[in-house]
Amino acid sequence: MRAKTDIYAIFEHPTHYRSIAGALQYLTVTRPDLSYAVNRLCQHMQSPTTVYWSLMKRVLRSLSSAVHAFSDSDWAGNPDDRKSTSGFAVYVGSNLVSWSCRKQRTVARSSTEAEYKALADVSAEVTWLVSLLREIGFPPASAPTLWCDNLGATYLCSNPMFHAQTKHVEIDYHFVRDKVAKKEIEVHFISTKDQLADVFTKALPSTRFSFLRDKLNVAAASP
Repeated sequence: MRAKTDIYAIFEHPTHYRSIAGALQYLTVTRPDLSYAVNRLCQHMQSPTTVYWSLMKRVLRSLSSAVHAFSDSDWAGNPDDRKSTSGFAVYVGSNLVSWSCRKQRTVARSSTEAEYKALADVSAEVTWLVSLLREIGFPPASAPTLWCDNLGATYLCSNPMFHAQTKHVEIDYHFVRDKVAKKEIEVHFISTKDQLADVFTKALPSTRFSFLRDKLNVAAASP
């Protein structure tokens, strides 16, 4: 009888329980698989018990807060004005939470410049996302990883010797370089065949498009 009483005792920090339950409700926007569990937890927000607090901790342990992103650019891909198209896909764990496809505002004079501008865009997005995760109490366990398929842009993030050759991308350079120097993000090279952001920057063969669509966790429409 004593053990049963302890298990169903009222949780001593109900405000903390409600705060986390509310944050989990936002999470279900990208994690529908957690909808049922979160719904059950939210039904006990008025008077949470220790058993439901234990169940909430099980849900939290199942989450991956690692942030990683894919960044790509199609250099001078627009035949009318030769501006490049940037694209990125940002994941929290295995869930796609943010993406973009937009034409760059200025003409890039090299593929490295075009790719670096794309890196600056995704760096800003990741910085905002990390800030949001910290605000709701789920800070990433490690620095976000950005994947880029251009070696020049990847080296530029950590090698200041390239700076003299790229004064025309100075603002983007300092922004990304500062994030890398502070260890707030990490930039790594990835093979073009594994670059998921390809789907945002260029027209693709149907097989390649279907492959990348699946990687973005987007289901094909029923015929």
